[in-house]
Amino acid sequence: MAETPEQRLELLGHPLPGTVELASNLLSFKTDPGQVFVSGQLPLESGQRRYVGKVGQSISREEGYAAARLASLNVVAQLSYATNNQLSKIIEVVKVSGFVNCTADFADIPFIVNGASDLFVAVFGDRGRHARFAIGVASLPRGVPFEIDVIAGILDEE
Repeated sequence: MAETPEQRLELLGHPLPGTVELASNLLSFKTDPGQVFVSGQLPLESGQRRYVGKVGQSISREEGYAAARLASLNVVAQLSYATNNQLSKIIEVVKVSGFVNCTADFADIPFIVNGASDLFVAVFGDRGRHARFAIGVASLPRGVPFEIDVIAGILDEE
């Protein structure tokens, strides 16, 4: 049975993507005693957009869910970087903010964001359960269908 988040990722067949340097005047994550704030993550693989488009138009419901999972895997990569590759230092996923680039009549936004929530629970177990909001938007950076930011509790060793 997988005990650590890293072991769970391996069992799920999800290698962590490399982190991407941001091009503007912001950080990929910011730590504060007991917390880590992860900036908006997109569904990127090797820095390239894997999904492009709008859910309910060129992106199906299932592809939107997969895009949310991939963006969330990038969150986990940032959390790994923030903990020096020791994801067990993440004591909980506190808050998830999910943004879905979708058509005005697309109403299944929570299903898309479940792609993120399901991944966090799969990786962190009950520590991955969180508060969240799911909102539909008219567009997102780089034309992707999903963006997520996260606040997580981190073991404070000071």
